[in-house]
Formats: sequence, C-alpha cells, structure tokens
Amino acid sequence: MRLTFHTDYALRLLMHLALAPERVVTISEVAGAFAISRNHLMKVAHELGKAGFLETSRGRGGGLRLSRAPERIVIGDVVRVMEEDFRIVECFDARTNTCCIAPACKLKHLLREALEAWITVLDEATLADLVERPAPLRRLLALTA
Repeated sequence: MRLTFHTDYALRLLMHLALAPERVVTISEVAGAFAISRNHLMKVAHELGKAGFLETSRGRGGGLRLSRAPERIVIGDVVRVMEEDFRIVECFDARTNTCCIAPACKLKHLLREALEAWITVLDEATLADLVERPAPLRRLLALTA
C-alpha cells in the first residue's frame, strides 16, 4: 500500500500547522520547509480546507491554520479524504475487473483484510500523535518555538 504525493503533502502540511498553532502559515513557507511544489501544495490545502481540516484566508496577512485541535484530527480521516481510491489490485473494482481468477481468488480477500488493518491503525492516530515530540521537528523545519 502506498500513499499518493497528494496525501503525503497533506499530512506534512497538517504537521507543519500543528507545530505553529500560534500563527497563520503561508503555502510558500511550508513548500520551502519541505522543498515541495508550491502549486501542488495549494491544491492540497484547498482539499484540506474543503474537508474542514484547515482554515484558509487570502490576501495580505492570509494563510493557513488548523480548523480544530490536532487531537481532533484523525489520520485515517485525512487519508480517506485525500486518497483517490483504495483499489490496490484490479479486482477491487468490479466495474473494471478483467482478472479471470477473481471468482475463486483468495488473494483479494487477504489484501482487503490488510487494507482494513492498515486503515484501522491510521484511525487510532491523531495529528497530535504525529507532533508529540515537537522539538526535533521544529528544528528540522527551522520553526521557532
């Protein structure tokens, strides 16, 4: 199982915001800190805003901030919103499946179980868990405390 860059950037953005709760953070700041595409990050921020994970403001003094406490942002929820789909093999989508062994195959059941276990673990973690030791993260991102 692999997350898209879209989801990876979303989690990084949320972590950055959780490390700087006292202020509004700009897309450029986060893009620079992680050395990632500003344009891609703008799309990610838009999706996170639509999903209610962060607040966005435009113009001078504008930027991003979390819309709720990090303890209330469940990582599994973020991943579900950001990922396009969870079809890790062809047979997970009955509409497009052309695998001839699908009716008798046990692999799809094993993979479905693994996917459910993976999501369960993500549902047990919050954004607060990801930043519970902020000092090393702040140092790496050049954030002042």
